[in-house]
Amino acid sequence: MNRRMIVKLVGQVLVIMGLLLLIPLVTALIYREKCALSFVITIAISAGLGGLMILVARPGSKEIFAREGFVMVSLSWLMLSLIGALPFVISGEIPNYFDALFETASGFTTTGASVVENVEELSHGILMWRSLTHWIGGMGVIVFVMAVIPAQNDRNMHVMRAEVPGPTVGKLVPRLRESARIQYLIYIGMSLIMMVFLMAGGMSLFDSLCHMFGTAGTGGFGIKSDSVASYSPYLQWVIAIFMIVFSINFNVYYLILRRQFKAALSSREMLCYVALWVAASLVVLSSLMYHQTGTLSDNVRLSFFQTASIMSTSGFSTTDFNTWPMLAKTTLVMLMLIGGCAGSTAGGLKMSRVMMLWSAIKREFRHLLHPRAVGVIRFEGKTVDSATIQNLYVYFVMYIVILLGTIFLLAFDDFDFETNITAAITCFNNVGPGFGQVGPASSFAGYSSFSKVVLTCAMLLGRLEIFPLIIALNPGTWKKAR
Repeated sequence: MNRRMIVKLVGQVLVIMGLLLLIPLVTALIYREKCALSFVITIAISAGLGGLMILVARPGSKEIFAREGFVMVSLSWLMLSLIGALPFVISGEIPNYFDALFETASGFTTTGASVVENVEELSHGILMWRSLTHWIGGMGVIVFVMAVIPAQNDRNMHVMRAEVPGPTVGKLVPRLRESARIQYLIYIGMSLIMMVFLMAGGMSLFDSLCHMFGTAGTGGFGIKSDSVASYSPYLQWVIAIFMIVFSINFNVYYLILRRQFKAALSSREMLCYVALWVAASLVVLSSLMYHQTGTLSDNVRLSFFQTASIMSTSGFSTTDFNTWPMLAKTTLVMLMLIGGCAGSTAGGLKMSRVMMLWSAIKREFRHLLHPRAVGVIRFEGKTVDSATIQNLYVYFVMYIVILLGTIFLLAFDDFDFETNITAAITCFNNVGPGFGQVGPASSFAGYSSFSKVVLTCAMLLGRLEIFPLIIALNPGTWKKAR
């Protein structure tokens, strides 16, 4: 393993985080808040440690293989969470380090689960950093590193494959660095467009930035205890629509920029995803109307917003859906499991995996009926190779095992089953709020430090899609270093 190259890239990630920490620092200085010192200290630690790692690394070989890619990404995300928690602790606004680590990992993994019970008590600087972690983690900091730092060779695809969510990863253009740049330019462009719409609805610059960061990263950290419920219906619709926009595969937007509208609009994953959103919203709407809770216009907005929030794994809320009828709640839990599209900022199992699993199941049934028939699985007009299907099966089994393991470990805390199972689902799928005592009107503060560490690991495993973190923590991965 090329350990020196791993150290160098992790160092670059820490330096970049130090630069990004200037944004909440400037915010704290503008509002003249004491938390500014916590950002100064964290910047010094992050940039200083990163710079030292770059200086001492000096890799003889710059080649990166699959193993290095998995380890680089995993260690980078662990370091981001560990050091990113320092502003919360140093400022004293989240004094317990395990709580701060949970909050930071929730931010970077775009989960949105929080231990803060009264968000309004947090300073503007801390609120900005809390929301910014969503935006950083949404597209992935490693992708950003590849966009701004010259690639050493085309094997950097192994790094991108370890961080970008989805069963397969491809390049938008032949050059990997240009592909990463295009993704970030699309990300930044859509983020700015959303800010314009939010400010047009009367939202302040600070509020617009925080909600844009949370929506673009499909994270869901709000700056009010009621999330976005106190904002106008117009602003809620803007956030709802952009939650769906950011949870669609970014390849679609690249095709639109290339004016390949037919190819973009014929994406089966996107069409199925939007159709699922509409269908699930209508089911929730019917449930709400059947139980006569509110007016039709309010229920339409609530149902479409909340289904968009859950299936995009954003986690914003406009109401306490903990009190909704059972059919509506069950629909939301199912959406938590599916999540968004591959190649987006959303979490969950991913729509593409669900579609390919369904195709694989149908193929097996056909094979039982016609043993001699040769079944081919196609996705987006392309044949899916056997290696991808095999990886899909393994991923799904690991997904179930880790989810069940998380639920079992949470059982050591004295919470009801609904709370524990939805806490595990929502953290592993990077959604945010669950049901029971971790609903949208509550927080995860009641869990023990042990359970918070378990849920933190679940969030990281979910965001990195299991394999990179497990490979990085496997002692066999580190053998035979070059």
